[in-house]
Amino acid sequence: MRVFVTGATGFIGSAVVQDLLDAGHHVTGLARSDQAAVALAAAGAEVRRGSLADPASLRDGAVAADGVIHTAYIHDFSPTGDPAAAARADGRAIEALGAGLAGSGKPLVVASGIVPVPGRASTEEDSAPENPEFPRVSEQTALALAGRGVRAAVVRLPPSVHGEGDHAFVPALIGIARARGLAAYLGDGSNRWSAVHRLDAARLFRLALESAPAGARLNGIGDDGVPFRDIAEVIGRHLNVPVKSLPADEAAGHFGTFALFATWDAVRGTTSAPGNAGRRPGNAAVSSAHTTLPPAGQGRAPQRPPDIASTRNRPRPLSSNKVASLFGHGRNGSGSQTSMRTRVPETSIRTATSAGSP
Repeated sequence: MRVFVTGATGFIGSAVVQDLLDAGHHVTGLARSDQAAVALAAAGAEVRRGSLADPASLRDGAVAADGVIHTAYIHDFSPTGDPAAAARADGRAIEALGAGLAGSGKPLVVASGIVPVPGRASTEEDSAPENPEFPRVSEQTALALAGRGVRAAVVRLPPSVHGEGDHAFVPALIGIARARGLAAYLGDGSNRWSAVHRLDAARLFRLALESAPAGARLNGIGDDGVPFRDIAEVIGRHLNVPVKSLPADEAAGHFGTFALFATWDAVRGTTSAPGNAGRRPGNAAVSSAHTTLPPAGQGRAPQRPPDIASTRNRPRPLSSNKVASLFGHGRNGSGSQTSMRTRVPETSIRTATSAGSP
């Protein structure tokens, strides 16, 4: 399959590109810089120059492809970040990709975020709500294309997509704690963050491209329920800074534009879809409320595809990378599970917090 990938040199997108290539797909990646173009070529992908601000390049890339995976997004948590502008840019980009695929029945898989639901775990049945603080429209825009002859699906990612080279949410918390001299959590810190390894997430994007029906919503969760307080305590211990509970009205002052995510209770619940029983944490293999995707190598979904969670993913050694060091709940080198309370070695955690910048 000829696949066009946006965000192709990003933390998640680069893993998606490699997974697609390993599965025998032909990949073209969007590159907005010479450096990105060189990286894509070195990975074995073709290059299409352009950016999210260039709808023509997005549309033309989609027209030339058999399917599209959209992982690009403007994540800017700095004081000058503009979430509304980022959301508008993303919405326009998805519309342009959809215009290139309209009426073809070809797949478009779009990255989105897990839906936090107050008071309970979220499932694939929950629709993405409107949120003025974080007005991302990825899911709504993508799924609307299903009515225009596009096999559109979304992969919802958790707050932490971790792995070697991570520079996102947990490293952002490290940076905030280092700058403030304080590792904080809100209230009792019992709100939980889910997580997934980037390689597992990449595999899910590919499986969705190959098999997910139009309108599918896939929760890409590998590990559930890490309390935010636990994350703060690990950061505080290894930065040697105090760990403190803050009231909600001080969230913005400490976390800045990251305050919304510090309040999230983002965990996955189960769905009523057939085949979900027995799904275990630690596999990114995630089923949708609408379908269950097949394991790698089976191509298009059969009538009753098996639960991905029954397949074996390769182990995800996490002891040497930042995010897993902080979470300490991924797979160890033998493929067995570790938990937040059976942490990885102290030396590997120290690596994450002693770096010059997150």
